[in-house]
Amino acid sequence: MTQRLLIRAGGPDHPGQLAALGAALMECQARLVDIHQHSALGHITFEMLVNSEVGANAFTSQLNEHLAAKGLAQRGLAVEVEAVAADRGQNLKAQAEMPRLIVSLMGPRLPTTMLAELGELAAAHGLSIEHMQRLSGVTSLEEETSFGACVECLLRGPAVALPDLRERALALGARHGVDIAIQEDSLWRRHRRLVCFDMDSTLIQAEVIDELARRHGVYDEVAAVTERSMRGELDFKQSFRERMAKLERLDESVLREIAENLPLMDGVERLMAHLKRLGYRTAIISGGFTYFARYLQARLGFDEIHANELVIHEGKITGEVREPIIDADRKAWLLGEIARREGWDMAQTVAVGDGANDLKMLESAGLGIAFRAKPLVRQQARQSISTLGLDAVLYLLGYHEDELARLL
Repeated sequence: MTQRLLIRAGGPDHPGQLAALGAALMECQARLVDIHQHSALGHITFEMLVNSEVGANAFTSQLNEHLAAKGLAQRGLAVEVEAVAADRGQNLKAQAEMPRLIVSLMGPRLPTTMLAELGELAAAHGLSIEHMQRLSGVTSLEEETSFGACVECLLRGPAVALPDLRERALALGARHGVDIAIQEDSLWRRHRRLVCFDMDSTLIQAEVIDELARRHGVYDEVAAVTERSMRGELDFKQSFRERMAKLERLDESVLREIAENLPLMDGVERLMAHLKRLGYRTAIISGGFTYFARYLQARLGFDEIHANELVIHEGKITGEVREPIIDADRKAWLLGEIARREGWDMAQTVAVGDGANDLKMLESAGLGIAFRAKPLVRQQARQSISTLGLDAVLYLLGYHEDELARLL
């Protein structure tokens, strides 16, 4: 009678082990059903599901005899064989059909206690951790490095309430100074095509309208309008027009000076260099100004920019902007419009921003990332990065640091 057997083999990694193991299985007349191999830190592990006409004990004796003849036993490859009940195969199939989540742990360093607490969090939601891999370089996870530390985990289990899971993950990460981002796994996750960014406090370490107000001596007046907007007394467009009106007669030379000295966000140059090499289309979608977005486009290579157009007359700001004003709704619309124009599914889009006016764009994107955002924005966004530079977006896209290094 045909038996279903699970074979586990592991030991020091040497060339030719798969060939020898495969030949031994053929000599045992095993019929391969499934196989998984993993190699790390000089150790290799094989897991194989086979059909056999003999039981586990007889098969183990035959397999060890053939492996010994091929010299694998002397190389430290240990083998275990276990009979698999018929209903277990059905259980494995049901498990394979369960939803999968990608959990990324990112931070300047990853403390060991994170593993235990992540395991507890997963178990509390009925999730099992199927696979873990490190995406950051070879330095110890507990040592701070230029690009930070990142471990990516694959979780599987019954459908869970993602908002609750994300809220608890956010709290866990905050306790340890670590970002925990949770994505639903899908084919599209590996085929993102469009990455769109807010500008102020995302691509640059400044809010340009505040800098303009300071230079014009009206910062307190502009801040007062901003405060009224935050209290809900003005919508974004009203607030924006009032603040712009206070910049009337500001000399264009001030814009040029600020633009030429924009402080770039940590990691933006590395991120953009890799996105361009990897073939992504990149765009700025900002409630800021095209005057400054053009400087970033020339410096970093963005494919397109969408921002507010200042009206300048005889070298002076008039205090007006051309319509349409880019607010939260238009940001989300522009993201979708670029995707439609290029023929991409919305699941293939990525949006990165820091403010409340970015939330609709982040929600519309396949991958919406709140970057160094206020607590309210972090709580409402599906993913967030607060502890690393902007190039940590590469980790959420699933890229390994070693792979990226080979692109340069």
